[in-house]
Amino acid sequence: MSDLLSYKNYNGTVEYSREDDCLFGKVIGIKSLLSYEGDSVKELEQDFKNVIDEYLSDCKKRKVEPEQPYKGTFNVRISPELHRNVAVYAIEHGKTLNAAVEEAIGNMIGIS
Repeated sequence: MSDLLSYKNYNGTVEYSREDDCLFGKVIGIKSLLSYEGDSVKELEQDFKNVIDEYLSDCKKRKVEPEQPYKGTFNVRISPELHRNVAVYAIEHGKTLNAAVEEAIGNMIGIS
């Protein structure tokens, strides 16, 4: 599992380039490509924050809504059998399919 940087509800990766002898990363969860780098963890974290601040400032100047990561909607492909089983579970427990899936994911990652 890798570490993630977080700032203003945006997350970014932390990677190392042996070839360039530097740390680098990109903001995840949005379509825009926002990347950053640094020679130390402190520099990487600062450049990450600067990239987010610049992105938000640029969106404001252009009067466009910045992309929001993790809007709460995503498509998942599962087997028909699992789909059927979770649908039956939801019905038996008086829940929607979405509520049953949200409950299962919450239990999986320890957020109930």
